[in-house]
Amino acid sequence: MKQLLLILLLPVSITVLLGCSEENIIIGTELNANTHTAPPSAPPYKVGDDIPALAYIEHNETYNAESVIPPQCYTKTNGVNNPCYACHQTDRTDLNRPNQMADGNLQGDYEFSDLGVKNHWKNLFVDRTDLIKGISDKTILDWINQDNYSEFIKKQQANSQWQGEITPIKNLAYPEKAFNSQGFAKDGSGWVAFNYKPFPSTFWPTNGSTGDVMIRLPSAFREVKGVYNQDAYLANLSLVELALKGLETISTPPINEQRVGSDLNSDGKLSIVNHITKQPHYVGDATSPLAYQLYPEGTEFLHTVRYIGVDSNGTIFNAPRMKEVRYMKKHNFKSKQELGTSYYREAKEKSFENLPQTLYLGDQGINNSFGWTINGYIEDTQGELRPQHKQELAFCNGCHKTVGSTYDQTFSFARKVTGKKGWGYIDLKSMTDVPNKGETDGEFLTYMARVGGGDEFRQNQEMLMRWFNEDGQLNTEKVKATPTLYDLITPSPERALALNKAYLSIVKEQSYLFGRDATLVKAHNVLEHVNDSQQPLKPEHRYVWDMQLAWAE
Repeated sequence: MKQLLLILLLPVSITVLLGCSEENIIIGTELNANTHTAPPSAPPYKVGDDIPALAYIEHNETYNAESVIPPQCYTKTNGVNNPCYACHQTDRTDLNRPNQMADGNLQGDYEFSDLGVKNHWKNLFVDRTDLIKGISDKTILDWINQDNYSEFIKKQQANSQWQGEITPIKNLAYPEKAFNSQGFAKDGSGWVAFNYKPFPSTFWPTNGSTGDVMIRLPSAFREVKGVYNQDAYLANLSLVELALKGLETISTPPINEQRVGSDLNSDGKLSIVNHITKQPHYVGDATSPLAYQLYPEGTEFLHTVRYIGVDSNGTIFNAPRMKEVRYMKKHNFKSKQELGTSYYREAKEKSFENLPQTLYLGDQGINNSFGWTINGYIEDTQGELRPQHKQELAFCNGCHKTVGSTYDQTFSFARKVTGKKGWGYIDLKSMTDVPNKGETDGEFLTYMARVGGGDEFRQNQEMLMRWFNEDGQLNTEKVKATPTLYDLITPSPERALALNKAYLSIVKEQSYLFGRDATLVKAHNVLEHVNDSQQPLKPEHRYVWDMQLAWAE
């Protein structure tokens, strides 16, 4: 409250960005937070005003110091509905696991700070029905089919003042042009796309977005004697997967051991192999040792969050236009023991009731204090990608810092289709709903049964109608009979277009500080304020879970 009152005293003019009229969200409308015609005679806000998100940024006032608490954590569990287990885990069976968070106790307990008990994600409680009426299907299709990544890269490259990373991939907006069948970027940039199972359920297309993830290892992992060598690169990528998943052997596309100069399958000879076994060190010019469930230093990830593409036949695909481009780089390798110190420091700060701290690095993004640099870019009012503000970036630490289910603070690579079949651009039609490690039923079937819906908030009506009976129980047999993930988690064309329009209204508002979820109507199963009357999850509805999957090699 003190911070908000400070805004009222600032004698600085800003333009209020948006009302709720339809003309304010039509594509191409000029909405510039930095323009004004004359200075006001009074402060721009008074008590009770609905302050725009960009006003907090312009005046450098913190809107939500607990932005590391994601919107999903405010879901009403009613004692039985548990979406929390996908992030919060305590598994004592693996004593060598570097992730020492052990936060399974947070499943449904609402253990928030005094500031965190208020749900700051106001966009969850906006009914966007009227906001999207003024956007035609043709308008939204024209919008989502534009490439906003290529121009973004050009501007970065032309900006001599830019101190952050630059990650060009030629034709990234059009994956079929950007990557070959094994996922290698055709432009020689070293980025490699992989096929992975989307994390439940924020990243299901039916809940608002499509996306992909690419990995890149440092040049030494791609070269032999200073020369690019795809056999060595593929071997090292496979060894990273083997180390992260704790495997002893893994299938690969054909690798010529003679070109690598290493006996990768331990048979005593150098030949063309389709499997490799765990090695003490990476190969080629890379010399670092493999580390259990940890990436080597210098590993990079690029993650694009896209609109939901809809073609003329109603088929859902990854649209060219990107909502966000997210980047991570492991700038510092930390051993299990060093990571333990980081986890201890986080726990100590929380025990002293300190608010979360985020280390900002200017153009480079943020340091999550676990060895990773994180950066992100998001659409401006005109749809061009821009660097995220430090308040917008702080949101990233909610998932990529201290979450019990992650592998080395990441999600997607641990969920890659294991081995040879997993190299190539993400393809929902190529995957079925396999179980998680240690379980028997499909992961998404299990998730929907535990959550009681097709999303964390239990408000995706299309998923409820498709996969749940009239009594609210999951139709298990129908889900099991679904042939692919595409059939299970993609929306109808009508829902896809509506979700795209809803998100566009957030873009035009630039209200990302209030939430990025493209909800169509006001959320009813989400708490606006947490109090002692909230029923915790019953013990029988809490679960131990591993995000890794039981892929058949």
